[in-house]
Amino acid sequence: MRLQSVWLAMLMVSAASLPSHADSITVTYGAPGMQTPSAAVLRYATTIGTETFDGRTSGSFSTSFGTGGAITGKYSGGSIASANLYGGAGGSGSYIQALANTVGYTITLATSGVPGVNYFGYWLSALDSGNQLTFKRDGAVVGSYSSANLVTALGSCTASNPFCGNPTARFKGQDSGEAFAFINFVDLNGFFDEIDVYEKPASGNYESDNHTVAYCPTPAACVNGTAIPEPMPVLVIATALIAVALFRLRHAFRD
Repeated sequence: MRLQSVWLAMLMVSAASLPSHADSITVTYGAPGMQTPSAAVLRYATTIGTETFDGRTSGSFSTSFGTGGAITGKYSGGSIASANLYGGAGGSGSYIQALANTVGYTITLATSGVPGVNYFGYWLSALDSGNQLTFKRDGAVVGSYSSANLVTALGSCTASNPFCGNPTARFKGQDSGEAFAFINFVDLNGFFDEIDVYEKPASGNYESDNHTVAYCPTPAACVNGTAIPEPMPVLVIATALIAVALFRLRHAFRD
C-alpha cells in the first residue's frame, strides 16, 4: 500500500517534469532520389530558404538560408565534408555531419517579419539508426525524432529497394547498404527556434545536406510525402502509467 503510493507520486512528478507545450510535429519522407523539398512546401511556404554548405569550411557559421534575413541561423559544432559516397546533394559541393561519439551540432534559428519557423527539411544521406534530432523552443523540447522508425519505413537495403545507395550520378549506387531520402518536419501547432543534431548510439557519422527552413501560414498544407509512424509521446505513456497506478491503488483500498 505505501509502496503503491510512493510509486504513484513518482509517476506524477515525472509527468509534471515533461515539457508542457510539446508540439505536434509530423514527419514524412519524399520519393526515392529526391534531394530537395516537395512542390507543396515550395508552393505554400511564404518564406523558405536552404543552406547547401557549399563553400563552408567549418561547421560553426551563420547563415540567412538565402531568405534575405527573414530566417537566420547559427550552426555550432558540425563538421563539413566534401561530397563523397556518403553525402553531398547532386554529388558535388559539401555537406554537414555530426561526427560519431561527439555531442553533434546545434542550429539556432531566428526570424524577422515572420512569426517563426515551423518547417524543417533535409536530405538525409547514409541513414543509420543512430541519427537523432531534437526540436526546441525557448530552451524547452517541443519534439524529438529518432531515425529508427525511418529505417523500418524505408525497409531493408536490397537490390530492389530504390532508397538504398547514393542516387547522384557521380556516386550512383555506392554505399548500397544505407538509405538516402529527403525528410520533412512540419510543426502543426507551434514553432521551433533550435534543432539539435546528434548521433546516438554511434554507428557512424550523421550526414545531411540541403537544410531547408520555412514559415508555412497553414502548416498542414506543407505536409507532403509518406508519413513515418512515430511511437506514443512520452507524455501519453506517463498518463497511461498513472491511470494504471490509480486503478491498482483503488483496488488496494478495497482490499
